[in-house]
Amino acid sequence: MARTEQVLVLEPQHELKFRGPFTDVVTATLKLTNPTERNVCFKVKTTAPRRYCVRPNSGIIDAKNSVNVSVMLQPFDYDPNEKSKHKFMVQSMLAPYDMTDMEGVWKEAKPEELMDSKLRCAFEMPLENDKTHESESNKTVSSSTSSVKTELSSLPKSTSASLDDGEVKKIMEECKRLQMEVLRLREENKQIREDDGLRKRKVTSMGAPHSSSSAMATSTMREEGLGTRVLALCVLFFVIGVIIGKLAL
Repeated sequence: MARTEQVLVLEPQHELKFRGPFTDVVTATLKLTNPTERNVCFKVKTTAPRRYCVRPNSGIIDAKNSVNVSVMLQPFDYDPNEKSKHKFMVQSMLAPYDMTDMEGVWKEAKPEELMDSKLRCAFEMPLENDKTHESESNKTVSSSTSSVKTELSSLPKSTSASLDDGEVKKIMEECKRLQMEVLRLREENKQIREDDGLRKRKVTSMGAPHSSSSAMATSTMREEGLGTRVLALCVLFFVIGVIIGKLAL
């Protein structure tokens, strides 16, 4: 008897991508959405359980709700010539209305009640220009933070004393908020670079007639790097302006 079609919506649908370097834990997120009017039980299984940590690996998704599953790949020696054979399976079933023991429900489930979806794993290393860009961004943000700290420490003691603890706290909180905003924008830029990198590889594989498209992708990535550095400098000048404004009062 044929299995019931999967009712959960998976994002991504077919492939979990893990982006290196793989010297530390790399996490991919699998979103499970339940579009039905019934609660759904789910389990996440893998062919390589020692290589991954999955949280949560089972549970119940309420009707019209979603769950984000974190799939954590453990550190390993990456070989670009070795193709990943790891796979994941999301198994699900409609939760009984009178369910009290989820493990018991799985044990008593009939084969025709079970639904499953399979995903393969893909390992990717960042491009060299991505590494360079990210390194420059990190240096820019770090230098901006250091400059703010230097400006604060270089203030005369009498001037520093004129700022009460409440004002100093507000300035530091504003600085922290702006730093978090820079980091968030940098993550968005990183995602855009990854998408551009994929498009660039596709264009390259199509041959020389599309070399102009590759050049446009590279130009776009450079402009994004410049935008991040400009933003970091704006954060620096803003914080220093706030400090000077407080002193002027």
